[in-house]
Amino acid sequence: MSYQVFKYNQTFYVESGEYLPEIEIAYSTFGKLNPERNNVVWVVHALTANSDPTDWWSGLVGEGRLIDPEKYFIVCANNLGSCYGSTHALSLHPFGGEPYYHTFPLLTIRDIAASLDLLRNHLNINQIHLCIGGSQGGQIIQEWAISQPKVFENLFLLCTNAAHSPWGIAFNEAQRMAIEADVTWESSIDEAGSEGMKAARAIALLSYRNYQTYAQTQASDNAAIDKFKASSYQQYQGKKLVKRFNAFSYWTLSKAMDSHNVGRGRGSIESALSLIQARTLVLGIRSDVLFPIQEQQFLATHLPNAQLVEIDSIYGHDGFLIEYEQISKVLADFLVLEKVL
Repeated sequence: MSYQVFKYNQTFYVESGEYLPEIEIAYSTFGKLNPERNNVVWVVHALTANSDPTDWWSGLVGEGRLIDPEKYFIVCANNLGSCYGSTHALSLHPFGGEPYYHTFPLLTIRDIAASLDLLRNHLNINQIHLCIGGSQGGQIIQEWAISQPKVFENLFLLCTNAAHSPWGIAFNEAQRMAIEADVTWESSIDEAGSEGMKAARAIALLSYRNYQTYAQTQASDNAAIDKFKASSYQQYQGKKLVKRFNAFSYWTLSKAMDSHNVGRGRGSIESALSLIQARTLVLGIRSDVLFPIQEQQFLATHLPNAQLVEIDSIYGHDGFLIEYEQISKVLADFLVLEKVL
């Protein structure tokens, strides 16, 4: 793996009308670009992940896996606004040298896609054989493929949507309300909102999993009257996120997710999706309550060259990170079909 940081020294304007004087995008690459320059697989991560998909998608990406660096040149960037090396709210403002904190601009999914395209140009990549991402990653890919339709040959969109739903926005707002309830949130310190983010993560988990997930994995002994397994699980997951993330990035990226609507300024969602030229595999999980299966059905219906695969999982939305055997099989079949065609 090669880890690098791309620095864009020009003003980066965002949809809200605000701007960043400069941006940095951290990224990782695996494998080698072949002489034909046609073996690029670009992975776009979801809300709190990083630029190393072998860390959080190890069942799909890595040596001996379907997305193997022996075969592909794999690129994954840390999304703008995230805290794993790219410019985010705790980055130092180039004028003044202090962190942005609450002055960090509102980002949209479209802004994040635009920053990835700057990196693509920096790497002199003209063709992406396969671009793959789930949840927020899938949202970013759609925006990117609409703005640069000739760049992409194949897309794999998992558990995502063409516009973020009122249901999804409500979940995100509830999480931000938890952060706001933390008395430290208004302070300009790196740890602001950390306790609130623990509660936010606990709320998020209820949308990432579902009733059956908890019934099968978090059931307590019948004799228990306190200290339930499900309770300790929620506490554990909140503390775990605080150790590796910060509330500012959580706030920024959840706001970006809320902004997602490919139809904004393009007439309609259907018209926007029709601009995507790549062959597309859309995967949905029937037990996903955050991105319900009808959202993937909508994508497959309105993308010009798409097919839909539905799978079962007890893990709900999180299944796109866990069910790698099923996911690898459907993607392998999709790529084999490409060769036949």
